Amino acid sequence: MSVLVAIPARYASTRYPGKPLVPLTGATGEARTLIRRSWDAAMQVRGVDRVVVATDDDRIAAEARGFGAEVVMTSSACRNGTERCAEVVSALGGSYDIVVNLQGDAPLTPPWFVEDLIAGLSARPDMGVATPVLPTDGAALRGFLEDRRAGRVGGTTAVFGADRRALYFSKEVIPYTGKDWPDAAITPVFHHVGVYAYRPAALAAYAGWEPGPLEGLEGLEQLRFLERGVPVLCVEVDARGRQFWELNNPADVPRIEAMMRQMGLA
Repeated sequence: MSVLVAIPARYASTRYPGKPLVPLTGATGEARTLIRRSWDAAMQVRGVDRVVVATDDDRIAAEARGFGAEVVMTSSACRNGTERCAEVVSALGGSYDIVVNLQGDAPLTPPWFVEDLIAGLSARPDMGVATPVLPTDGAALRGFLEDRRAGRVGGTTAVFGADRRALYFSKEVIPYTGKDWPDAAITPVFHHVGVYAYRPAALAAYAGWEPGPLEGLEGLEQLRFLERGVPVLCVEVDARGRQFWELNNPADVPRIEAMMRQMGLA
């Protein structure tokens, strides 16, 4: 299977403008931009044929080229990372069996998350789209609930059926559990990891659809597939003791830096 990894990155984020260029300081005290750390994460994934940064912003492109990344310039009309990935495939003109969207706000994504995702989609020829989900423990669930009570948009949660097909994704905490879980207890809530793997036909079809009402309300690009009746495979991944969080808001910077220090990540 030939695999392309695209890292979509835009400057004009509604919640956090300029986010890809925000510096993150690791355990050694070295500060690297978010887009650099996302690139570093992508380069650790085994079995990948090509990695590119996809952006419409010259500042992000200059930063990426400065640390040696291949950059594909995309249109400012792209409304999300999936549309940007579709433009990348069109621009490169290459033939890839799987295209991975490793979003540029998840620098703590372990390489095995992406490797397991690719393997999961490869094993299901009936599926055109796949995304990882991570079981939450009580401490992580409490963080989700605290974010919602404070009015912050935190992580996304996912619910899926016995066949692992997604039923829904939400920025609310679903399903409702109604209890206080011990910190180390595994809960029924799954954290959606913001990475996607597509077969080219599914990606091309997505680019031709207008966003539906649920995508608009939640601000979650993957809901466009569900609203069109296209199943999304949820691939359960194992954190193996690693902490995981996306950079959604300025308040997430110290949280991620603390996680990096605790895990000894440079």
